[in-house]
Amino acid sequence: MPLLTCIENDAIHIYIRDAAISAEKFRMEGDSIEKLLNGAEEEEKVKLKDKIWDESKKMWVVAGPAIFTRFSSFGVSIISQAFVGHIGSTELAAYALVSTVLLRFANSILLGMASGLETLCGQAYGAKQYHMLGIYLQRAWLVLFVTSTLLTPIFYFASPILKGLGQDESIAEVAGTIGLWFIPAIYAFVLSYSCQIYLQAQSKNVVITYLAAFSLSIHIFLSWLLTVKYKFGITGAMVSTLLAYWIPNAGQLLFVLSGGCPETWKGFSSLAFKDLWPIIKLSFSSGAMICLELWYNSILILLTGNLKNAKVAIDALSICININGWEMMIALGFLGAASVRVSNELGSGNAKAAKFSIIVTVLTSLAIGLVLFVFFLFFRGRLAYIFTKSQDVAKAVAHLSPLLAFSILLNSVQPVLSGVAIGAGRQSRVAYVNIGSYYIVGIPIGVVLGYIIRLHVEGVWIGMLIGTLLQTIILLILTSRTNWDDQVSIARRRVDRWFVEVETDANSPSTVR
Repeated sequence: MPLLTCIENDAIHIYIRDAAISAEKFRMEGDSIEKLLNGAEEEEKVKLKDKIWDESKKMWVVAGPAIFTRFSSFGVSIISQAFVGHIGSTELAAYALVSTVLLRFANSILLGMASGLETLCGQAYGAKQYHMLGIYLQRAWLVLFVTSTLLTPIFYFASPILKGLGQDESIAEVAGTIGLWFIPAIYAFVLSYSCQIYLQAQSKNVVITYLAAFSLSIHIFLSWLLTVKYKFGITGAMVSTLLAYWIPNAGQLLFVLSGGCPETWKGFSSLAFKDLWPIIKLSFSSGAMICLELWYNSILILLTGNLKNAKVAIDALSICININGWEMMIALGFLGAASVRVSNELGSGNAKAAKFSIIVTVLTSLAIGLVLFVFFLFFRGRLAYIFTKSQDVAKAVAHLSPLLAFSILLNSVQPVLSGVAIGAGRQSRVAYVNIGSYYIVGIPIGVVLGYIIRLHVEGVWIGMLIGTLLQTIILLILTSRTNWDDQVSIARRRVDRWFVEVETDANSPSTVR
């Protein structure tokens, strides 16, 4: 029995020892697993940071030059308006009417139709069908040149058109003179929009930045020289404006034709005259989307023109829209980046990358919008004195500043979502959204608040905000519910359908597939 007891005790000790060893091993294995899991989490965080950083770099390669270029281009208009505003209040109101109504009408048609090129060039470049970009560019030139010619009568008859819309006769007469000066400008926009989109799709838009900076510098000097020093008035301001529009466009064209894009520009081709109808249809849907958006502000300017004290109303709202326009240049830069990144990734068949680029671009633009929102609330109406000497106009701008700040915040998101739609070729769907949010909701509310409730300019601006807010919400919902794998298939079919195979042998005829 004692022997048996000893054996049992030894067995118990061995069991306890083995159990302790097993427990220690289990604890160590648990620690190892925990470390592995923590390490995996850290690695995932690092990978996510790297992905965000890589996508941000790709985004800013397009957005950075695009923002600066748009700042410079928009700066030409703002600088012209600033110098015209110091000539006289009637001249400022006339310039505001032409630039925000007639020029925006024509400009939005050309920009909208050119945005169809963003879809085609971006997706073709992503699919590595590089030579198609040059053919698409030439087709865009044909379509936009004809469109520009059809638009010239609205500038030639600017005075009677504005009088027919109920504008003040003295303002309309001066606007008629300014309208004639803008006729050469619309042909400059043909080269401007098409070449910018063509270069942007390849992330080669840095050259446009240098040209735009040079043009803006020349414009500032010439505007001062011709309007302040030599007192040429409207004539001096418009001569400087036209030169500022044409200098960068001539530079872009020279860059493209002289070998700046050897992969995508193979020279002028008769293929540009083939398969124009699909390009025209996409241009129309793109034009409808952009036009419905840009005409919105123009209609609101017209509404204020029929209010009491129209000069102050037009000046105040046009200044607010121009200040808002500065922020819009940032958002439009991100629009271009979103369009390029989404179209490139869809063309290359990468749905996840397209979705990720949307998130990064929207959040970046929104963060900048929040900073500017606070900035404009703080400064309120002080910036109005850049555009006018009138205290009445400056007070009206200060009164509208809170609404302006909220508009800036909304506009930091909405154009980016429009860029996503352009990149995916979904312009027609956004056009319907614009009709509903702007023309069925926004403008009627603006009319009721401005005329019936008599909130005047403030009421019109509130109507604009409500329409923009509704549009932004709808676009957010549409974007979040999009099946991006399906969009990859759609992009592939589009690229294949319009593909043109160019023979490497110069003596062989080209074939169209």
